[in-house]
Amino acid sequence: MTEIAPAPITLRPERTEAVALGDVADAVGAQVVPGAAEVRVTGVTFASGQVRPGDLYVGIRGAHAHGAQFAGQAAEAGAVALLTDAEGAALAGASALPVLVVPAPREVLGAAAAKVYDYVEGDPQLLGVTGTNGKTSTVHLLEGMLGALGEVAGLSSTAERRVAGEVVVAGLTTPESSDMHALIATMRERGVTAAAIEVSAQALTRHRIDGVRFQVAGFTNLSHDHLDDYASMEEYFDQKVALFQPDRAETGVVSLDTAWGAQVVERSGIPVQTITSRDDVDADWRVRTTAVSREGTRFALDGPDGAHLEAMIPAIGEHHAANAGLAIVMLVAGGRPFERVAAALAHDGAIPPIPGRTENVAAPGSPAIYVDFGHSADAFAKTLDAVRAVTSGKVIMVFGADGDRDKTKRHDMAAEAVRRSDILVVTDHHPRFEDAASIRRTLAEGALAARPDAELHVVSPPPRAIRLAVSLCEAEDSILWAGPGHQNYREIRGVKTAYSAREQARQALREQGWEAR
Repeated sequence: MTEIAPAPITLRPERTEAVALGDVADAVGAQVVPGAAEVRVTGVTFASGQVRPGDLYVGIRGAHAHGAQFAGQAAEAGAVALLTDAEGAALAGASALPVLVVPAPREVLGAAAAKVYDYVEGDPQLLGVTGTNGKTSTVHLLEGMLGALGEVAGLSSTAERRVAGEVVVAGLTTPESSDMHALIATMRERGVTAAAIEVSAQALTRHRIDGVRFQVAGFTNLSHDHLDDYASMEEYFDQKVALFQPDRAETGVVSLDTAWGAQVVERSGIPVQTITSRDDVDADWRVRTTAVSREGTRFALDGPDGAHLEAMIPAIGEHHAANAGLAIVMLVAGGRPFERVAAALAHDGAIPPIPGRTENVAAPGSPAIYVDFGHSADAFAKTLDAVRAVTSGKVIMVFGADGDRDKTKRHDMAAEAVRRSDILVVTDHHPRFEDAASIRRTLAEGALAARPDAELHVVSPPPRAIRLAVSLCEAEDSILWAGPGHQNYREIRGVKTAYSAREQARQALREQGWEAR
């Protein structure tokens, strides 16, 4: 029997002060039907299966159906009112719920949720990170550093949501605005003082952070990705730079490691500090890698007025040192004294591991297997270079590509993978509704076009692929398995089945007589 992966969990506060529907209507610019202004609302959701008693149910037109069609189901679950558009109001007539009608419900969802969950700017302090690569790593580094400073921390990333030590599986990189406001309210209720939030371009485009203002915004880099959602790199960039405007953030920290960083600075409407790991770029702060081993990366950070610290992160590669430097400067920009941050990070182990980012599941003496979430050409290049730097033997790359996602980057991904590895194993990832064999063929074509003499294996499914890779290893070799990272499922034909690349890699090692951790 196939095991279904656990569904993402929406965290909500245990207690909310009921809000009058009339006040919610004022917040979203709607009229209240007669006699309904005093209906009391205690929550907001647009997922009919997640309705709780006292909720405002939001009916939004989706790709296949209008959410208002499920208003009756929402009412049975305890919803007390409906927010929707004119089409939805007509569909929901039989539900008997009082209806707030607006032209575009998604565009006011954040305002409704902010009102119901009593959003308070700065409580907790919010640290938002955007960019193409490094967002997840940076927010996990921020959360770990906040813990080292003795603060009660929160986190929202592609990998998971964390509130004062509780960890739940994430769905979207950035939650929908109703879930985001519920999460922030939960953090406030549990005494979180600061939270690191991963902010995708889609989050800005699709109103997922509406009603939220970050105290510090951070920019990592920009490279080819998501051109299935955006017509050009410039359009993709426009969404990122929107975070650096006064309505979205107070202050910012911008990495100049890609040329796009200078454009963020130029177009920013808020004060920003700059940071770089490049020798040919001037910035306020400079981070440099001092040593890399299988266990992690040591780095130094230098800044204004002689600021200097040295620390170690349990992830390999100069790009992770750059992420750590960005995180530190964001903490300082958020009001923490640099000297206090430096002291808290001075000892090894102060910063916890980043889930699914160059995470080595092999024990000492065994071939290293780094499981990583990287899924772009730029991420492959940086991570393979990092693996090569700590490997005395062969570097073997195992990867697949997402189905129903940006197809224009697949040849570039394969080209970087084959150029920087000694052996390449192409397999599956999340085929979704695409034909997995067709995706594999495209990746193999891209690899052979870049390096016709490559040792290339095309193997499906992934458990067979990682076992083949391990069978080709000696003790001094390393495997980079890119794509699955922290994820606990594979998605095929709309079904998410339980699956862990980390556990498959451990099993593959043990079956070949090696030890795992």
